[in-house]
Amino acid sequence: MDASPRGLLEVIALHAADAERAEAGGADRIELVGTMQHGGLAPEPALVGEVRRATSLPIRVMLRLRDGFGTDGGEVTRLRGLLADYRATGADGVVLGFLNGHTDVDTGVVHEIVGDAPDFGWTFHRAIDSCLEADRNWRTLRTLPGLDQVLTAGSARGVGDGLDDLVARARTDEFARRVVLAGGGLLPEHVPWLVRAGVRSFHIGSSARPLGSWKAYVDPELVRSWRKLLDDAVARAVRSG
Repeated sequence: MDASPRGLLEVIALHAADAERAEAGGADRIELVGTMQHGGLAPEPALVGEVRRATSLPIRVMLRLRDGFGTDGGEVTRLRGLLADYRATGADGVVLGFLNGHTDVDTGVVHEIVGDAPDFGWTFHRAIDSCLEADRNWRTLRTLPGLDQVLTAGSARGVGDGLDDLVARARTDEFARRVVLAGGGLLPEHVPWLVRAGVRSFHIGSSARPLGSWKAYVDPELVRSWRKLLDDAVARAVRSG
């Protein structure tokens, strides 16, 4: 995984200016999204190239074309093509996650998109928070090739509702502790609890923007405040053993 010992801070970017500002504020990685409609949809490949030229940070690109977490055969073919285009234009990985009609991880679709042995890391996104059988599906995640992070709030309603479950999972499950990328309504007061449970990777979007508005650019000072919050929390956890 590409998290450093100080902890990883990922920031959502919608364009090159966001990426530049996130890097200036101390972010470690960009999640590139074409639009925040339906919780985030895939960008055009040309945008990946623009962002790649604007930042030295790793870029993971949202690979999702519709609302919800389902897909079909024709769309899977398009998603595979987009993944190849993203890699060709400078992406370091992708963010995806699909469920079947039983709200279980759709392993067949995931394997078809990423392949059996991808040579890049990728994130399973918050689809995991919509699984009815969370424990079973977390076990399934262990089997997915190349998966090194899971973006999760612990609840489909956000970290505010899922914090207790997320902390408990991180404390009791070494795999979860290693791969959790905590995000989805993340607030500053959540960070110390999660860090104490062993979580070291965090994801922010609207909270990196003035007034939480997606119409505003990422603010380097807001990113910097999250950077300090995370660094301080990790340092305290290390001191306390």
